[in-house]
Amino acid sequence: MTAGGHKVEADPADMIAGNRDPRYRIAILDDYQSVALTVTDWSSLGTVGTVTSYQDHLANADDIVRRLEGYDVVVAMRERTPFPRALLERLPQLKLLITTGMRNKSIDLEAAADLGIVVSGTDLVPSSTVELTWALILAVVRDICGEDRRTRAGQWQRFVPLDLAGSTLGILGLGKLGSQVATIAHGFGMEVLAWSPHLTPDRATAHHATRVEFGELLDRSRILTVHVPLNDGSRGLIGSEELDRLGACSYLINTSRGPIVDQDALVHALYAGTIAGAGLDVFDVEPLPPDHPLLSTPRTVLSPHTGFVSQRSLRIAYAGAVENTLAWIAGEPIRVLNGPVG
Repeated sequence: MTAGGHKVEADPADMIAGNRDPRYRIAILDDYQSVALTVTDWSSLGTVGTVTSYQDHLANADDIVRRLEGYDVVVAMRERTPFPRALLERLPQLKLLITTGMRNKSIDLEAAADLGIVVSGTDLVPSSTVELTWALILAVVRDICGEDRRTRAGQWQRFVPLDLAGSTLGILGLGKLGSQVATIAHGFGMEVLAWSPHLTPDRATAHHATRVEFGELLDRSRILTVHVPLNDGSRGLIGSEELDRLGACSYLINTSRGPIVDQDALVHALYAGTIAGAGLDVFDVEPLPPDHPLLSTPRTVLSPHTGFVSQRSLRIAYAGAVENTLAWIAGEPIRVLNGPVG
């Protein structure tokens, strides 16, 4: 047992290409649900190393360095723990950094390559995020949480929900996730509008949507759901002006990244009633601190960044981490994200 985590040693009977050196130490970070060691079989690592899973989240760089000193391999769960150059430089033994998923903006790939650290990714299943998007849409437009509280308090039928059929869904970003959201909206009988900087009318049509300009998307959407990646162009894309255009009868759903929406503007809009409500899975600061203003906003449904989390998704991600580790130990790393490592 290790403070903050659990350690397992692989079966000594399992060897990898005759390598009996137990020097490899592998750390799994931010295993909030304590499932990393059970959803996937790590015993195939044999006697070449040990695996330790940490359930708590560390935000302080000094604490992270103290924890990871001596580890050769680190498995990062998505972008929960950033790895900038300054941190990587303080981890001289780290040689393989695995991220679940094939994209991680919080890892400095160039710095890792400069320092001789291989960064590799794994598969994930996008369907989990799509399912959560619709769970949040239904929860906010039908006020599921509020109706549950009122029913338990003896109050009956106090809320009139929005019909999805015949309403307009606006999708900000019609990529892998947004297009699946659009398909489901079509099944509900909704009109679907979409916008992103590079979206073409033909692609929108192929996914049961109509391509409109950004302003029209805001003006016409009764529900606006965010599915663009976070970058310099999308940071703060939804601010006070955009929320005003969305209007008091419309809902905002964000399962992408928190900073795409101006948090202060959103808090103000929710308190002022200038939007109907919000369903949020992502935030500026994660995990949410106990004094975070969104914890007390009205007409808001929150989930703890679980869009990508499902039994199947975690099983696939951690199985990929095992595969990546075995391939790296064999000298043939796979799914490498930072190119040639010097």
